[in-house]
Amino acid sequence: MSDEPERWTKASVYPDMWVDPDEDPRNSEGASPDGELATLQDFLTGYRMTLRMKCDGLGPQDLARRSVPPSTMSLLGLVRHLAEVERDWRNWIRPQDPAPKLYGARDADFEGAAAEQALVEAAFSDLAREQAETDAALAEYADLGTRVGKEGTAVRELWVHRIEEYARHCGHADLLRECIDGRVGQ
Repeated sequence: MSDEPERWTKASVYPDMWVDPDEDPRNSEGASPDGELATLQDFLTGYRMTLRMKCDGLGPQDLARRSVPPSTMSLLGLVRHLAEVERDWRNWIRPQDPAPKLYGARDADFEGAAAEQALVEAAFSDLAREQAETDAALAEYADLGTRVGKEGTAVRELWVHRIEEYARHCGHADLLRECIDGRVGQ
């Protein structure tokens, strides 16, 4: 008898998908958006939705379940980490008035991801708030070539780094979810 969950999916059209294309909230009809900014926003929105999908239907115990020792990574830790990262990117944009860390010292976002409903609700609330605030800060710059912050980083680069961060962590979320209940998919 194995403790490993059996692999499964809700999709019936393509067995390696999370859900069928008609049920995937990330799918939109028609052509992709026009323009660089709209494309960047579309990709970021898709990755944000993917992270939420990977967490859907799980309770605090599963969300806080750690991967393999000695890693502290969990789905809840990823949600908290991405809230912290959104704040960090905003601090890059506005270094003169940096917001303090949400969860404390380095790796506290993962270390503090405990199986408590209040922590889960707070983490998702933190993430939504930080995403909205960073989106608003970046919306102030219509020209993606504008250089911001003490490092003079191009706004375009901040958008791309955010997408990269979510994409990488959505890959982690795929594996974490599969270890929890065997659910697989894109």
